[in-house]
Amino acid sequence: MRAFCRAGGGWTWREGCVGLGALLLAAGVAGAADVSALWGRNGELWTPQSRLPDFSWAGHHCGEQALPVLPPGVSVKTFGAKGDGVADDTQAFLDALEKAPAGAIEVPPGHYKVTKILEITRSGIVLRGAGPDKSVLVCPVPLNEIKPNWGATTTGKRTSNYSWNGGIVWLKGSLRTKPLATVTAEALRGAQALTVASTERLRVGQRVQIYESDTPENTLAAHLYSGDPGPTQKLKGSARAALVCHVTKLAGHQVFFDRPLRCDVKLLWQPVVRSFEPTVTESGVEKLGFEFPNTPYPGHFNESGFNAVALTGCSDCWVRDLRILNADSGLYLNGCFCTAQNIVIESARQPDKTGSTGHHGVSISGADNLFTAFDFRTQFIHDISVDGGASGNVTAGGKGVDLCLDHHKRVCCENLFANLDAGAGTHLWRHGGGADLGKACAARGTFWNIRAQKPQVWPPAEFGPPSMNLVAIQTIKPTAADPAGKWFEAIKPESLNPQDIHQAQLARRLAARPAR
Repeated sequence: MRAFCRAGGGWTWREGCVGLGALLLAAGVAGAADVSALWGRNGELWTPQSRLPDFSWAGHHCGEQALPVLPPGVSVKTFGAKGDGVADDTQAFLDALEKAPAGAIEVPPGHYKVTKILEITRSGIVLRGAGPDKSVLVCPVPLNEIKPNWGATTTGKRTSNYSWNGGIVWLKGSLRTKPLATVTAEALRGAQALTVASTERLRVGQRVQIYESDTPENTLAAHLYSGDPGPTQKLKGSARAALVCHVTKLAGHQVFFDRPLRCDVKLLWQPVVRSFEPTVTESGVEKLGFEFPNTPYPGHFNESGFNAVALTGCSDCWVRDLRILNADSGLYLNGCFCTAQNIVIESARQPDKTGSTGHHGVSISGADNLFTAFDFRTQFIHDISVDGGASGNVTAGGKGVDLCLDHHKRVCCENLFANLDAGAGTHLWRHGGGADLGKACAARGTFWNIRAQKPQVWPPAEFGPPSMNLVAIQTIKPTAADPAGKWFEAIKPESLNPQDIHQAQLARRLAARPAR
């Protein structure tokens, strides 16, 4: 089939291309060369069933309100902290986290030596400094010496579990759920209603989770990879699909939701509507620096846990305005609707043979988290990772010296990387993950406006299925956009409109909300 297609800096008729220009012109979109046929200029080409997911729900309270600024709270110096960089201030921090009322726990300017893990296990607790260059936590002891936690890689290599989890400041909660209604009819991705056996335990306005679990044959995983999962023998039916949303209407046996389904709902996967009751919400870490010893990076899976901040099982929490120096790993975000923003990561460590000074810059699991406005001034083995079935997460508006957009297998679907300066661009598609756990990226992983010094091409086959979306990636290749296959729109990144699809989708959704 011949169609009007983008080639280099212009448009030409070419065999085998989707009629991208024709689609845009038919839709009445002016300046077609700088917009995507997946979106248009203001979303006029998009539907909930589109191969472009709806990423507008990511972050603290789905982006519907700004991160809160808490009034002044109690100081750690009230509990005996010195902040001179010499005295061990750990107990003062532990006492403050245990005894202070909900609100801000202030860390005045100073250097605070911390030698134990500072756990935040309550809602509404914010550990707040005076600025990342003023209030600094000095952390000389790795996590695996503080609290040994040995494990092994998928190949059996003994290593610390802090190689892929944990932080010296650690928000710990649980995303508790319980069954509310059994789904009795199937539905397609993009739908916003389900039929259930009973709506007796549901109410309008309730936050719920739509949950599906895989079969031993990995049929759900295959679906989440849009039929091209790669080898999945070691998944062993472990894949899950979960979408947190609000109930908007109840009618008979039907329940309606405020957002579209991320994947099909099939009775084979035992779908159920569950409650969503996280134990830690509205807590955060902000305006702090973290400094670890300037020791050579020991290399992959030899880390002992010089990690800054971790969120585990949290919802609607945040991390912002941090500076992290000499870390094995910077952030671990495991939860739902959490935001991390304004994060600077630096290192003076001697790198390993790969040129890396640490393991993970940020690793994101869970769903609908937002990582934005970051600056990686050093290189990690995995600069930005999504892992463990991560879905709906957004990484946007940041830069690094040579970013890799790591997908760690195990069915990471519908995650967005947008408006990024990837620096050198020598290993954008480098990824990790054990053998036989599926391809690195699953269905509809989207890469939008990625700039790099080195021109990029479509990732290798083992990275992900053809259902991925690449829009305005730095390249010298022509557009090859197939609605049923690979979608590669070779728009110049600087010309793309909108530059950040997450912000565009969020603005469109909020503008369409009914007045309250």
